[in-house]
Amino acid sequence: MIDEKQIIDQLSSYKRLKARKKQLEGTTVGPGVRLSSMSEDDQLQELHRQLRKLPSYLYLDEQEQRIEKAAHANLKKYPLGTRAQLNEVIKSRAAASPEDEKLLRELEQKIEKVLESRSGSNGFEGYMGVIDKISELQDIDKELQSIDQALEALEGYEPDYARLLKLRFIEGKPTEFVASELGIVDRTFRRWKQKALAEVVRFLSV
Repeated sequence: MIDEKQIIDQLSSYKRLKARKKQLEGTTVGPGVRLSSMSEDDQLQELHRQLRKLPSYLYLDEQEQRIEKAAHANLKKYPLGTRAQLNEVIKSRAAASPEDEKLLRELEQKIEKVLESRSGSNGFEGYMGVIDKISELQDIDKELQSIDQALEALEGYEPDYARLLKLRFIEGKPTEFVASELGIVDRTFRRWKQKALAEVVRFLSV
């Protein structure tokens, strides 16, 4: 059950969440690709799921298939994170046949290019790093949306209550300023605030 303190915390963090959302949406996760273009409908996760269902020859060319085969034959594990994967490829080259060693070296170069392309992208660590950021962006979207919907509903029948909450907690204005803006005395402000928070608790608890 959501309580008034939680509502106040959510309202007070609204601007910070907006700023974090903007930062995440503008983050580059690859050449010419921003996180915002990947977050809707879990497009990156869906692509990953679809590719894993397909045989590799449908999306890899012949040389890439040879590299994949060499990787399967020589890598003992497939760690998460691009840098960890690069280290595993480098270690595996030592025990590989001359032909596989050449293919693994090519794979190493491909991974290094991926890391280089992400050098200005807030330190993303491969696929799982991108997914973590997508999940955070989606969580922020849900929280902002729930706050917006609750305030919009409140504004529909008690616009002064909604304005009080926005001014006091989202904008961070002092009590005296908010009371003056609404044309009410301090006792009325306290009463309206309590009622307004109770209404938002009801909306967000549904």
